[in-house]
Amino acid sequence: MTHSSYDVVEVVAMQLIGSDASVIPVSAELSFRTSDPYTVRAVFTGPHTMSTWLIGRELLSMGMHATADAPAGSGDVQVWRDEDPDYALVSLSGVEGSALLAAPSEPIVRFLAGTEALVPLGAESDRMESEISAFIAALLTA
Repeated sequence: MTHSSYDVVEVVAMQLIGSDASVIPVSAELSFRTSDPYTVRAVFTGPHTMSTWLIGRELLSMGMHATADAPAGSGDVQVWRDEDPDYALVSLSGVEGSALLAAPSEPIVRFLAGTEALVPLGAESDRMESEISAFIAALLTA
C-alpha cells in the first residue's frame, strides 16, 4: 500500500484481546489526510483478516484523556486509556461482532501530534471551507 496520498501515517502494534483473554497480534495503520481533517483511517491487519474503520480524529484524541469509566465515544468506536497510562484501549462494534484492542499510547499520541501540527483540532472547518464552497458552486452550476 502506498502512503503518498496521506499526510500522516503511523503503524501501531496492537493486541486483539479475545473474550477468553487470548491475545492475537494485530497491526493498525493509522492514516490522516489534511483534505479530510475530521477522519482517521484505521486499517487493522491480523493473521487472517483485515478490517478498515473510519474513526473521528477528535474521538481518538479525546480517548487519550479518557478512562474506562468514561470512554470517548458512545457508538461503534470507544477509546480510553488503560489503568496503565502507557496503554490505550479501542473497542470496535459492528455487524460482524465486537473487538477490544490494546495498544501502546505513545505511537497514537505521536500520530495525533502529527495531525494537529497540520490541522489543529477545532480548525478543521477552516481547512474544508474552500472545498465546501467548490462543492456548492458545482451543485449550483449542474
